[in-house]
This record gives sequence, structure tokens and C-alpha cells, in this order.
Amino acid sequence: MRLCRVQFHGRPCAAIYDEAGVVPLSAALAAFNRQTGRQLELAGGDDLLDFLPHGAANTGARQLVDWLAANPAGLAPEAVIPTATAQLLVPIPRPNKIFLLAGNYADHIKEGGGIAAEQAETFPYVFMKPASTTLTDPGKPIFIPAVSPRAIDWELELAVVVGRRTKGAMESNALESVAGYTIVNDISNRKFRPNSGRKERQRDSFFDWLHGKWHDSFCPCGPCVAAADSIGDPQKLDMQLRLNGEIRQSSSTALQIFPVAAVIEFISSFVTLEPGDIISTGTPAGVGHTTGTYLKPGDVMQGSITSIGTLTTPVAAERSTDVIDQLH
Repeated sequence: MRLCRVQFHGRPCAAIYDEAGVVPLSAALAAFNRQTGRQLELAGGDDLLDFLPHGAANTGARQLVDWLAANPAGLAPEAVIPTATAQLLVPIPRPNKIFLLAGNYADHIKEGGGIAAEQAETFPYVFMKPASTTLTDPGKPIFIPAVSPRAIDWELELAVVVGRRTKGAMESNALESVAGYTIVNDISNRKFRPNSGRKERQRDSFFDWLHGKWHDSFCPCGPCVAAADSIGDPQKLDMQLRLNGEIRQSSSTALQIFPVAAVIEFISSFVTLEPGDIISTGTPAGVGHTTGTYLKPGDVMQGSITSIGTLTTPVAAERSTDVIDQLH
């Protein structure tokens, strides 16, 4: 089951996602009740957490998805919004927290000149992004920041959507807390140097790196959330990122140093995870920085992960009015 948020009749709604078309849950529900003579009830609204595992309406949503798959002719053609023209929205628009991992693929560490450690020898490096100003809808552009425009890079990542309040999870049961999986493109500014005339301090390089993650629009997310129970093993998903049609990243989540369950165990050992929190699990090799290839206005990225979909993100130059208009 894959669910998305889409702008429909002037407001956001929850919908069933497919590459060909998206179907608002309200339209699927009306068709189901009309065709079956039953009166299935489903909570309204666009909060996907209600319909994903751990959500109160998960059973009803699953019933609708299964019925629609078995009875595609039961839906009026006008109820389907072509995905190519749909105004898709960020699946989880206001997560309380967005965690992201640095250095979770050995090949990515090595391409940057580092030495990858074994899982038992280290721990996940976790940082955060401000949700309200970095999350970017599928199909909407990321903006090349005027303050530092020359080294903007892509990072395709599998992202986890937390489904229930979790503290102190063990790796053996950590996946039970997952509502679903989506795609994040962790856009990064590789050469951001605030105050070029500054006096260098010991930790400047670390904060330069961290500040380079926080620019407005730097967290495209979507196009949907694949329910956790529809993905058997999150460590068996192929990943591919294309830039202007050319493959730049091609890998698998099997290559993660810390698998999803271990990451949840680590973070929840000291931070309470809440429903809707997003954990983006790091990127494999193939980022632009390795070859000096950086994003520029007019570029288009397409990040795909098996069983989830493709997140398409164009690139534009920053204009303050554009950024403000796009913020959620």
C-alpha cells in the first residue's frame, strides 16, 4: 500500500498512489460503498499517519486499496488524477523531528577520502534539518542559495516514517515502530563558509558542514509513503538517482553500515521518537562532490527506490519570494 498527499479541489487530501494515477481516498471510499452496498467509514483529512500502520484508520485504508486493486473498473475515470499532472505534496508535512545520517554507506565514505569503520566499532552519525523550511514537495524545485551557490549536491536516501511513540527500542523489534518508508534527497552545500574573513576556530569545519545542510528547500521528500507492512525487508531496496537523465547513484540499502533497525535502536536510546518523525538513513556513493559536478538552475533530479517510487526535483536559482511562497 502506497499513500500520498495531493492537492485536490483546492485543498490537500490523502490519496492512493500509483505511477499512472493517484486516487483520493474519499473517491475510493465513495466507489467502494456504491459498488459493494456497504457503508465503510473512514476518517477524513490528509494526515497519512491515520491510514498507515499504527493509525486508527489503517484497516479501512488497506481494505480500500485491496478492493481497488481487484476492481479497477469500479472507479469512475474522473476520480483518477494522472500522476504526471498531480500536485503532490510532502507526505508528512510537519514532522516534529527530521533526523538524517551521515556516513552510513562505506562506499560513500571512501569516495570522500574517509575510512569506513565496521558497525561494532562506531555509532551512527546523526544530524537534523528544520522541517518547516527544508521540506520540499515532489515536483517543486530546490533553490540554489544566493549566499553560497557553487557547490550544491544531491544525496538520495531511504527515509523512515515513525508510526508510534518509541523509546528504548531494541534492534530486534525496532521495525515494529515504523509506519512506512519514503524518499528523501538530502541536498547539501559542500562549500558553505559563513564569514569568509573570519578567524578560524578548531570546530569551524564541522559547523561549515552542518550549516551546509540547513538551507531553505534542502529536503525534498516523497512522492508517497509505502506502508511498512508492504515492504518485507528495508535492507533489500535498490536505489538510483538520475541527474538530467544520467545515472549518478546506483546502489542498495543492503550496503548500509547501520541498518534501519539499528538506527532506530540508537536514536531511541536517548531521544523519544514520535509519530511522524522522519529518519533519513544516509546516501550511497555517487554524489556530485566526488567529481566536482554540482547542481545548477535548470537541472532535474529523479531519485528512485524500489517499492516506493520516484521523487522528481527540479533546480532553480533562489529568489526570496519563491522560497517564501514554497514554505509549508
